[in-house]
Amino acid sequence: MNATIGAQYSTGLSRRNIEQALINAGKDLDHLVPADLGLLEDFHTMGRYATGQLVDLIDITSTSKVLDAGSGIGGTARFVADRFGCRVTAVDLTDEYCETHRWLNERVGLDDRISVRQADVTELPFADATFQVAISQHVQMNVADKTRLYSEARRVLVSGGRLALWDLTIGKNSQKLDYPLPWADHPARSHLVTSDQLRLHVESCGFAIEHWNDLTDQASALMRALLNQPPNPLGLHAFVTDFRRKAENLTCAVADGRLRAIQGVARAITR
Repeated sequence: MNATIGAQYSTGLSRRNIEQALINAGKDLDHLVPADLGLLEDFHTMGRYATGQLVDLIDITSTSKVLDAGSGIGGTARFVADRFGCRVTAVDLTDEYCETHRWLNERVGLDDRISVRQADVTELPFADATFQVAISQHVQMNVADKTRLYSEARRVLVSGGRLALWDLTIGKNSQKLDYPLPWADHPARSHLVTSDQLRLHVESCGFAIEHWNDLTDQASALMRALLNQPPNPLGLHAFVTDFRRKAENLTCAVADGRLRAIQGVARAITR
């Protein structure tokens, strides 16, 4: 898994390209604030809007211990740490993303609230019952062994803790997807299941579903609007190769139902 994920996301250019994009947008690298990064740091469908919707469903406070499992360059971790004033531990398999994440935390003054670890979400380097909240956005599509993924999430959560999900699933009668997609340049790197199958995986690992919302129509409308916006130096294209084509393929698949956009919250239960 490690080599496959590394090949998908590592370019060696993430930090350099993001730095140049910020300069091109007229940002002062020595006086950045979290809001300056909003357009380029959320590597998932509907971006910051989806993250805001998701965290509104769970009870995060300034004392919460939050895990961002599969954090990318850190958009969700920074959003949560800045909004709630809590401590966030972020994990990502791609070392390049972890390094960029730490650099951006320092740039916006959040490095004291966010700890970044390079690790596999199916083998988390934390003790049992460490966190009250775990957030997973657009991660499971790269993970074939979903039982290990959600069993590890359950292990590191306290009983009653929340797992918050924002994911893409395959349509029940799906036709062939067009590649590349943001998480996979070819089919061998994609491990999609249906919404019902994903829900069963989560439930079988010690969770009770509290919210399970299909937001496909909302996602389709917003993604089409974003694609029609004029060019901006700040955006995922700054560090994601061939991003325009990937976004267009994704938008078409969501629009015609080959992909579904699922928002979920599950409570960790004692089995």
